[in-house]
Amino acid sequence: MARHVSFDDIRTRFSSAMSDMYRTEVPQYGTLLKLVADINAQTLYQDARGDAALADRGGSEMARIEIERHGAIRLGTPAELHTMRRVFAVMGMSPVGYYDLAPAGMPVHATAFRPVDDEALARNPFRVFTSLLRLELIEDEALRERAANILERRQIFTDRLMTLLDRVDSEGGLNDEDATAFVIEALETFRWHSHATVDAETYHAFHQAHRLIADVVCFRGPHINHLTPRTLDIDATQQAMPDWGITPKATIEGPPRRRCPILLRQTSFKALEEPILFPSENGGERGGERGTHTARFGEIEQRGAALTRRGRKRYDELLAASREVTHGLEGEAQQRALREAFHDFPDDETTLRREGLAWFEYQVTDGASVTNAEALPRERDARLEALIEQGVVRARPITYEDFLPVSAAGIFRSNLGDNGPQHYAATDSRADFEAALGATVEDEFALYEQRSERSLSACLAQLGLASDA
Repeated sequence: MARHVSFDDIRTRFSSAMSDMYRTEVPQYGTLLKLVADINAQTLYQDARGDAALADRGGSEMARIEIERHGAIRLGTPAELHTMRRVFAVMGMSPVGYYDLAPAGMPVHATAFRPVDDEALARNPFRVFTSLLRLELIEDEALRERAANILERRQIFTDRLMTLLDRVDSEGGLNDEDATAFVIEALETFRWHSHATVDAETYHAFHQAHRLIADVVCFRGPHINHLTPRTLDIDATQQAMPDWGITPKATIEGPPRRRCPILLRQTSFKALEEPILFPSENGGERGGERGTHTARFGEIEQRGAALTRRGRKRYDELLAASREVTHGLEGEAQQRALREAFHDFPDDETTLRREGLAWFEYQVTDGASVTNAEALPRERDARLEALIEQGVVRARPITYEDFLPVSAAGIFRSNLGDNGPQHYAATDSRADFEAALGATVEDEFALYEQRSERSLSACLAQLGLASDA
């Protein structure tokens, strides 16, 4: 029997193929990658501490950053979401977190498919933010029924891909030949198609209701709408974008600039206005009316420390309070007001760790050992602090691997425009989403806690100390 290719390897093959395809479809994406690589090199050169921090991880962190991407797609039906979960499972990616964007004016809810274990994340932390259209939020009943009928008729997955998914289910994996075929076939789902599947009148009706509805309903598949590289300095990248012929959005989404970055900061360039062709009167693709569609854009992100539930609660409270002072502001004025609003959020690793605001992982310092275990405190947290103060154990923040719904909505809105509702009524739709998914989404906070606990237990074991002391 042929040896199965690892899911991690398939994920890397797919993310590389996706990047190549998107570079061809959106040439400015290639410019974006060069810009980010340039900024990252400058940041490492200028920041000796950052260089040392990466060296501590044996270069693996830098290798990870160079290939790190996240994409985003928008699906139309529960059946599409269910099959997409199977597709991402072949790449070793699980649904993590639930995001309801309706309160922010987006008629979708979402999850992020990504690797969850430490080794898989180190190899390639490819993520795809995957939204599902909520048809019930389309107020016009006739328009809602028309959308449902259009989506019900389409098939976004190739027959060959469906056969390969069944093979994974029956055989537990794919050989090298089938893994190559899987990448090729799966890529077709994410490819851009310039031919709309509806006439111009129908397209404009959906567009008037909400641009995002038109983007989901009126095309043959969920074209990848951005593919995001990771930068080490998003402020420098934002400032440099115009020099590279890229016009950035006015304001960086997420937390303010800090000495200790937290969570996720994002910026983007404006979505492309792309030519599309509507079907002709006889339903053919030739000779139809021409139009334009705006959906795909370039995005850049900077990732910081993952916050605990307590830290996230404080962050959300400060973010909500900051809206009073940042409303209507853009650019540096907005960032300055945001920094002032977050003044009371600790900005050093020691305080973040001691106050339980951020998650950390632990590692025994090279060559270190415990000379007098009896003198250490018995209580585990106090013992850990003593070991850190003695230089026996090092603590470093765990990178945030997930997303922020407010930031996601801000990116969407800045690129899709402000037509449509500013918000939809909040409803408890997580159960419906998970029913469509055919699985329960992972709790991101639990994943970070488990990672922190695993690293601490390993340290204590390596030092010969009881983990339950």
